[in-house]
Amino acid sequence: MAIVLQVKDALKRYGGVRLLDNASFSMTDSQKVGLIGRNGCGKTTLCRAIIGEDELETGDIIKARDLRLGYLRQDNPFLPGETVIEFLQRDTGSPDWRCGEIAWQFEIGKPRLDGQVSALSSGWQTRVKLAALLLRNPNLLVLDEPTNFLDLRTQILLERFLKGFRGGCLMVSHDRAFLRNVCTHTLELENGKLTMFPGDVDSWIAHKQKQREVDEKTNAVIVARRRQLQDFIDRNRVRAATASRAQAKIKMLEKLKVKELDSPEDTARIRLPSVERRKGWALSCEDLEIGYPSFKVAGGICFDVNHGSRVAVVGDNGQGKTTFLRTITRDIPSLGGGFRWSQNAKFGFYAQNVYESLKEGGTVLEYLSRRADPRTPPAVFRNLAGCFLFSGDDAEKQVSVLSGGERARLCLAGLLLGGFNVLVLDEPGNHLDVETVDALADALNEYEGTVVFTSHDRHFLERTATTVIEVRDGRVALFPGDYREYVDHVLLEIAAGERDPKDRPARQPAPPHPDKDVRKERARALHALQRELSSAEKQLERLGERKAELNRQFLASSNPSEAQRLHAEISAVSGKITALEERWMTLHEELNKPSA
Repeated sequence: MAIVLQVKDALKRYGGVRLLDNASFSMTDSQKVGLIGRNGCGKTTLCRAIIGEDELETGDIIKARDLRLGYLRQDNPFLPGETVIEFLQRDTGSPDWRCGEIAWQFEIGKPRLDGQVSALSSGWQTRVKLAALLLRNPNLLVLDEPTNFLDLRTQILLERFLKGFRGGCLMVSHDRAFLRNVCTHTLELENGKLTMFPGDVDSWIAHKQKQREVDEKTNAVIVARRRQLQDFIDRNRVRAATASRAQAKIKMLEKLKVKELDSPEDTARIRLPSVERRKGWALSCEDLEIGYPSFKVAGGICFDVNHGSRVAVVGDNGQGKTTFLRTITRDIPSLGGGFRWSQNAKFGFYAQNVYESLKEGGTVLEYLSRRADPRTPPAVFRNLAGCFLFSGDDAEKQVSVLSGGERARLCLAGLLLGGFNVLVLDEPGNHLDVETVDALADALNEYEGTVVFTSHDRHFLERTATTVIEVRDGRVALFPGDYREYVDHVLLEIAAGERDPKDRPARQPAPPHPDKDVRKERARALHALQRELSSAEKQLERLGERKAELNRQFLASSNPSEAQRLHAEISAVSGKITALEERWMTLHEELNKPSA
């Protein structure tokens, strides 16, 4: 394992803040290193310095002679009208057969190789850039937020590529699942210092917390001992008989030093306004069609979303996740069918580009106060502002001078203060660091309202989602499982090569789709089954509670006739539960039966 990169005593300041303060680290040609740290701490600055696009004030970046550095560009390197194969050949100088061979690792088959790059989604364009990166044969990759805006399928392919890559990798990411799956080491940039840890990000966070607890306990013991020594010295230093003993204690006191601990960066703790807990359905879709006047995205959408659910809307990029959210929030009209929110549903919508319309004057705190209930104490505004990285003087910033990322965070914070009982969130984790995304997940898990959201952050999805809706191939439907099961489902599809038939012409042709009327009838039948299944689940819950109460009364009863009556009622309730459980199983099998 040869060292291919060293950073020594790096110093870099920005606006008076030391992003790198005599920071040092080194890495070998086989390490997969996740670079973590709070937003604005200097991670991108460090990456730019390593690839030569920025300079340090002092310090050195030492590269091995045989270092072949590869950098995943965030800009657009494509020419107008250029096909994928033309770009790969132009950018890397490789022959077409080699370009096709490497492109296939990212499932870029011949139809896409011959198609224009500009016609591809951002996720597919990232795959093309990764293929170009690999064709240059690097032995060290520097990747700054490689998973941004990538759908699950592309993220999995990227992970497989990186785990199989024989060189080293330095990766900046806020996606804990990605870092956990790929990285062998964690490099943290905090307060200008770099710390390398031989383990993944979860192990590093646990180690760091444990070490701090040990240091705090040790310091507490030292402080108590110093207090005892100082008390002895104060009582005995002026007495001739004990002055020498006091002098010895003074020397002991001077040797007892507490360990200086870096001030921990504030940990976000987001508290959402309380809302009334409700039961039943919050959103009902009946044969809904979504899309635009010139293009239908999906149709035959039939399902209910229950109050209190945290619903993840998932699917590949370009399939229509945002279109679905915009439709149910009435941001765009539906093309057909219908949907309705339950009575008294009050929803707030966070769109990816919502910050572009933010033109209000005043400061950050004034904006938050206007978005919140008038009874909300000012301390709540300041606390939430801090959670979304507007602490100290930043909370008094004028809205007009905020960057795009700051505006997005401010809009999300304002929405969370609004007291809505339904939140519809399109990529809420964008522009947030790891700690704030975790805090947002905690807040949504405690929230008693309904959440419908999209996200590319698998750690956030795993922690938050209770229900999954998949948008795919003109359909929007409930997935019969949780998010982890959905990931397993996609992994199986990738392994079997089932998702993209035009890239593998030898595959068996798909059966013909039933006509529109048949699809509608099937959707209505599924909708009715879902309603009956939901009703059965509620009845089972009520009967279970009733049986538990009867059992409690039976055990406490000392009257023989009363005990006999209770026993008979328990038997009757048990019979109803058995019948309902059988019906539930039948409904569940019907719902999961593949359509003809």
